[in-house]
Amino acid sequence: MTVSPASVVLPDGRSVCALGQGTWFMGESPDRAQDEIRSLQAGLDAGLALIDTAEMYADGGAEEIVGRAIAGRRDEVFLVSKVLPEHASRHGTAAACEDSLRRLKTDTLDLYLLHWRGRHRLSDTVEAMEALQREGKIRAWGVSNLDMNDMQELLGVPGGSQVQVNQVLYNLGRRGIEFDLQPWCAQRGVAIMAYSPLEQGRLLDSPALNTVAQRHGVTPAAVALAWTMRLPGVISIPKTASLARLRDNLASLTLTLSPEDLGTLDAAFPAPTRSQPLEIL
Repeated sequence: MTVSPASVVLPDGRSVCALGQGTWFMGESPDRAQDEIRSLQAGLDAGLALIDTAEMYADGGAEEIVGRAIAGRRDEVFLVSKVLPEHASRHGTAAACEDSLRRLKTDTLDLYLLHWRGRHRLSDTVEAMEALQREGKIRAWGVSNLDMNDMQELLGVPGGSQVQVNQVLYNLGRRGIEFDLQPWCAQRGVAIMAYSPLEQGRLLDSPALNTVAQRHGVTPAAVALAWTMRLPGVISIPKTASLARLRDNLASLTLTLSPEDLGTLDAAFPAPTRSQPLEIL
């Protein structure tokens, strides 16, 4: 099944798939490696060009899986990786990026993210990101797991306005960002990248999700993913190593949720009515 993915335009003008491929928990077992590689390649075949990984995942093992999956097809991929906060100093960020590039077997990343906030100053991390960009090691940079206060501080740092995305936990059961962070990012053109959009599968037994899925003849996973992508500027990055689940994920791209569907889901998963601390898995 090949699809024409909905797209999100980043602040730098590049257009990316609204549905990407996550890799958290990949690279942890040699026995699963071939299935993981095949799933990523099948996603690319279907038009899911964005692949998100991180140096943290399986201590670099996920990056190695991605490197194997994209061998000979780098030009098809919008490649995202992340630097751990303990490495996010001026020099540490550069060294971590080099290690990621080596594991991924590529010369450049399309997007490089600070995985979460740590002890290093945001100004130092931004300076390192800008240096990597000038050197051609990365095409752009962003952040992950930064809350409203962090994002406001970031935009006050020299170069901080060049942030492209904020990757955060967002799904039907984790809607806190809708109260303030998501609208704030939307107003500034900063994309939201939703990780764990299926809550690692825990959402899929929801009666409300199943009711909506039955209306459309799709799986609960397709509904949950379509729901995350209903807002402009949101990229959803489910992880799967199963071709069957990949097909479920792809179905979300052609699914339009009706006001009735959204009402059913809102009743089961209410929108936030006040500011909440940013949730993290």
